[in-house]
Amino acid sequence: MHTGNQVSLLHKREVLLYGANGYTGQLVARFASEYTLTPILAGRNKEALEALAGNLKLSCRVFNLNDKAALLSALEDVAVVIHAAGPFDVTAKQMVEACLETGTHYLDLNGDKDVFEMLLDYDGQAKEQAVMLLPGAGFDVVPTDCMALYLKNKMPDATNLEIAFATPGGAISHGTAVTTVSKLGEPGAVRKDGKLVPVPIGHKSMWVNFFSGKDNADQKIFTMTIPWGDVFTAYISTGIPNIEAYTAVSPFAYKFVKLQGLFNWLLRKNAVRNFLKMKIGQRPPGLNDEKRNAATSLVWGRVTNAAGKSITARLCGPDAYTLTAHSCLIIAKKILQYDFKSGYKTPASAYGENLVLEIPGVVRE
Repeated sequence: MHTGNQVSLLHKREVLLYGANGYTGQLVARFASEYTLTPILAGRNKEALEALAGNLKLSCRVFNLNDKAALLSALEDVAVVIHAAGPFDVTAKQMVEACLETGTHYLDLNGDKDVFEMLLDYDGQAKEQAVMLLPGAGFDVVPTDCMALYLKNKMPDATNLEIAFATPGGAISHGTAVTTVSKLGEPGAVRKDGKLVPVPIGHKSMWVNFFSGKDNADQKIFTMTIPWGDVFTAYISTGIPNIEAYTAVSPFAYKFVKLQGLFNWLLRKNAVRNFLKMKIGQRPPGLNDEKRNAATSLVWGRVTNAAGKSITARLCGPDAYTLTAHSCLIIAKKILQYDFKSGYKTPASAYGENLVLEIPGVVRE
């Protein structure tokens, strides 16, 4: 429950959704009524925002994050921001600092471990202002973070955590694709003895039996290590010193990834990254509703202790973007009901291992 100053929030009841005209932002805006929320839609694109706001009968505010005066003015009556405009290594700092200055709670849909690490530096200021900073309020990293804490509570002496995820039938949005391209050629990371250690992306692989949720059937999927946000956030949530994160990939693509050391220098060049971003812009922004409703998200986790004993758990849920929209709205509503903890928080450290089970369609085995 809330540990800050409730009085400061009594006059601030609005939810502001920045990046509302993006693929994920539009889903959040559309689902908001299911939680009796009426977010203010915000972003830079006046024409797109006004059209979306008109369709959903919501209000909108147009401003650029780099216009500090406009940003501060936009947050004066706002209790909580849902920040959905990436890449977050470019946009999070401005929004977080404005939230701290105006006493506004901050949620984002980030999944970049570097951004999680950067925002931790604001923990002290957030506690002083009695506001919560909770990055990763979507698929990155709600289901995996809750899985990590669930397993830690099952095995308090765990020394190793492996988390894997897959999104059968899913696709990535423009924003996620652009963020991925911006990291091409960079090393991966794992948590080892409590410290982040750089390793090549895909330095390890394994087949995982995911729980599909359909007739209790398993789905065996090939996965490889990536620097998913959990190598940072799960350590905060659980204190487990050794953490690896895995994602689904085809065995053929994995062979290509294993050769990445030969051409990482090329992937880091701006010309290559800009070309790929241009190609991304030519693709559809994301799945249509029919395909999104048919897609699923799967999470598998395993903890092991020093004696070699292990415990495994699995969950399945809706498409990653559907899950994201529900999870950030659930958290935003909790904050409006004064259910929050001041300072920098992960989803599980703020709301426990069962937060993910509040999302429609999620089943944990």
